[in-house]
Amino acid sequence: MFGLFKRKPPPDPEVTERLKLWVSALMGLSDQDTIMLAELDCRDPGCPDFETVITVMLADHRRFVLRFPGPMAGVTETDVVSLKPSLPS
Repeated sequence: MFGLFKRKPPPDPEVTERLKLWVSALMGLSDQDTIMLAELDCRDPGCPDFETVITVMLADHRRFVLRFPGPMAGVTETDVVSLKPSLPS
């Protein structure tokens, strides 16, 4: 099957923790809010091999999805901060 169902290794825990800290600080999140991270294969033409998707679920049930082209390790604090204008204050 050419490795269609081959599992890729999980992202580096230091990278995921760093991303969660940046997003939490940017959005002023509390312990009641949840951040989920995923590194997804992107098969669309012109899309990088991976896409990083960060889902933020607030305690009041609002949800926000942040998308970055490329793997988690390539997302910088500047990338995260650049989304500030599109996020709730």
